[in-house]
Amino acid sequence: MLVASVLWGTTGTAATFAPRVGPLAIGAAAMGLGGLLQAAMAGRSIARVRAVLAAQWRIVLVGGAGVALYPLAFYTSMHLAGVAVGTVVSIGSAPLASALIERIAERRRLSRRWTAGATLGLVGTVLLCAAEAAQSGSGPGAGSAGQTVAGVGLGLIAGVTYAVYAWAAHRLITRGVPSRAAMGSVFGLGGLMLVPVLLATGAPLVASWANAGVGLYMALVPMFTGYVLFGFGLARIPVSTATTLSLLEPAVAAVFAVLVVGEHLPALGWTGIVLVIACLGVLTVPARRRRASRRLPAPVPAPPRHEETTGATSGR
Repeated sequence: MLVASVLWGTTGTAATFAPRVGPLAIGAAAMGLGGLLQAAMAGRSIARVRAVLAAQWRIVLVGGAGVALYPLAFYTSMHLAGVAVGTVVSIGSAPLASALIERIAERRRLSRRWTAGATLGLVGTVLLCAAEAAQSGSGPGAGSAGQTVAGVGLGLIAGVTYAVYAWAAHRLITRGVPSRAAMGSVFGLGGLMLVPVLLATGAPLVASWANAGVGLYMALVPMFTGYVLFGFGLARIPVSTATTLSLLEPAVAAVFAVLVVGEHLPALGWTGIVLVIACLGVLTVPARRRRASRRLPAPVPAPPRHEETTGATSGR
C-alpha cells in the first residue's frame, strides 16, 4: 500500500510536464489505459471466475463507475486548485468516505487505532490544504479563490469515488474472487467507460513525444503498477485502513510539487506532512503484545503420576 501511494504521489507532478493536455485527457489516459491493461493481464483469472463475477455484477458496475469518475474529478481538481491541494483533498477525504461505506454496508466497527491514525492523517491533510490554499495566485499551480473552491469540491467527489471502487474491489475479494480478477474486472470496466472521454479529449496526447511519454508513464507506472500493489493490499487489510495508508500520497505529491514544480510549501504544510507520517506509523507499526496474563489461558494443573496414584489408592 505504501509503495503504491508513493507511485500515485508522482502523478500530479508528471501531469505538469504535459501542460497542453487537459485534465480530462490525462485522467482518461492514465486510468483508462491502466485499467484496460489490468483487465488484459488478468484475463485468464477473470475467465475462471466469470460465474462469480456475473453473480456480483452490481458490485462490479459500481466499482467500474467509481474508477471512471475518479480520474476525471481528481485531475480536474489538481488543475483548478494546484497539485498539492487537489491531491490532499481527494486522498484526504477518502478514509472518511471508506469508513462510512464500511459502516453502512458491512456494519464494521472502526478500531481505536484506526481512529487515532485517521485523525492524525486528516489533521495533517487539512494543514497541507490550508497552507496551499492560503497561497492561491502566488505560485505555479495556484489559481483564483473561485478555482480553488471548485477544485476542493471536485477533490471531495474524487475522494468518494476512490472509496467506492476500493470498497467494490475489496467486497469482491472477500466473496471469493481472486485479487487479480477483482481488480481486473473493476478497472477494466472503468477503463471501457473512459474510452469515449479519451477519444474526445486525447488528441493533444499524440501531438508530441513528451505528451505521449507522460500519458504512457501515468498508465503504466502509477496506475497499472500502483493498482496491482493496491489490490494485493486490499486482499489483506480493510478498505478503511487501505485508504488511510494512502494518505502518504498527498505528502509525496506536496514534496514533489515543491522540489519539481516549484510550488512553495510553508511551515504549516510541512507540519501537515509530519502528521501524515505519524498517521502511517500508528497504522503500520505492529501493536504491542498484551500482557501474557491477559492472553494465555489459566494453567491447567498436571495430573498426578501413575505411581503416586497407585500408592495412594492401594495403601502401600
